[in-house]
Amino acid sequence: MKNTETKLTEREIEILKMVAQGQTSAQIACALSLSVETIKWYRKRILQKTDSSNSAEMIKKASEAGLL
Repeated sequence: MKNTETKLTEREIEILKMVAQGQTSAQIACALSLSVETIKWYRKRILQKTDSSNSAEMIKKASEAGLL
């Protein structure tokens, strides 16, 4: 996961942290006043940018990169 810090936007990092805290897409959507579909889109983008196949891998890589 090279340059993840520069690849992820502030909003993506914010959502990533909420996912790492165990919040669901619906909870994140409510907290950020966004739709669940928007959160799902962000999560897919974060998975792509971190080259991860699932949320657990995404969180592990983000933690190793010092984002959490």
